[in-house]
Amino acid sequence: MYQRTEVIGHLGRDPEMRYTPNGQAVTTFSVATTRRWTGQDGQPQEKTTWFRVTAWGKLGELCNQYLSKGRLVLVEGEVDASAWMGQDGQPRATLELRARDVRFLGGPGQTGETEVTAMRDRPGVEEEEIPF
Repeated sequence: MYQRTEVIGHLGRDPEMRYTPNGQAVTTFSVATTRRWTGQDGQPQEKTTWFRVTAWGKLGELCNQYLSKGRLVLVEGEVDASAWMGQDGQPRATLELRARDVRFLGGPGQTGETEVTAMRDRPGVEEEEIPF
C-alpha cells in the first residue's frame, strides 16, 4: 500500500525546529489551504483546511532556514488524521502531514512562481546539487 498527499497553501506561522535526543532535526509548521466557490444562492463561499506539517532531517533544516509565515509552499508526503475530545468537551481533529518533499513557491519580494525544490536524503543527490 502507498499513500501520497500533496498540499499547496500558505504557512500560518514561522517554522519551529528542534532536535530529537539522538540529534535528528525535526521542523513543524502549519499550512492553510483555502477552497473558494459560489454557493447555490450566488454568494461566495470559502473553506480553509489546516495541515500540521512535520519535516525531518536535512529537509527540516532547510524548511526552518528558508520558510516563513505567509510563504506559499507545496508539501508532498503522508497524511495522518487524529481526533480527540477537547478539555471543553468539544470534538477536535487535526491533519498531520509528514513531509517527503517540499517546494518553496514564490516568496516575499518575488514575482511569479519561482520554484525551488528541497530534496531530502535521495540516493545520488549531493548537497551541492540542491539549488540554493
